[in-house]
Amino acid sequence: MTAISIRKQQDADLVEIKRMLIRLGKMSENAVVRAVWALKNGDVEAARSVLDGDDDLDELTERIDGTCMSFNARYQPLGQDLRMIVSTMHMAVDLERIGDYGVNIAKAAIELEKKPLIKPLIDIPRMSAILSEMLGKSLSAFDVEDFESAKIVFTLDDQIDALEKQVVRELFTMVMERVDRLEQAFLLMGVARTLERAGDHATNIAERVIYMYTGKIAKASDYKNPKNDD
Repeated sequence: MTAISIRKQQDADLVEIKRMLIRLGKMSENAVVRAVWALKNGDVEAARSVLDGDDDLDELTERIDGTCMSFNARYQPLGQDLRMIVSTMHMAVDLERIGDYGVNIAKAAIELEKKPLIKPLIDIPRMSAILSEMLGKSLSAFDVEDFESAKIVFTLDDQIDALEKQVVRELFTMVMERVDRLEQAFLLMGVARTLERAGDHATNIAERVIYMYTGKIAKASDYKNPKNDD
């Protein structure tokens, strides 16, 4: 093969790797959003569908990892190509973990089957919506090579952190008023904490996108609002 034909094949392989990662991102996002919807609406079948889809998510993660390893072995890339492959492997791990969080939330929804919620869920679905926006912006930035838009993700993570604290405060207050709410309150706190951690993984992805296209290490803390002590 000529150098030109090798480069064309290399570019085609990179496009396929990018396509797989974006698909993984959509699957992970869907797992969390659907699990939170199931929790809010008491839809156990929707929750079980999240559990059923976990194997597909894991298989795609493994496929991405294997494809990236093969790409490295075949082309021995340098520069931005190498950063893309290494970053893609890291991002796939983050996305797989977000999918796992969706499974955990789905299990919480199943655990609460036929039990009335101690309070209407408002902030937890808000956290889910913000996470969805974070993933959308990160993956769009990855797709179109717009690293500047990835920085928006960092401030969105501040919003998820604030909502998680708010959920915990409200639930602790409810437990103080009635101790019989304790079990469900801690379960819902766990869901909020899970979404907060998912936001951290979405932030990792945004950092990787910036590094991939600039070669510079990005730290979310450089773009976030200063933390105030509670």
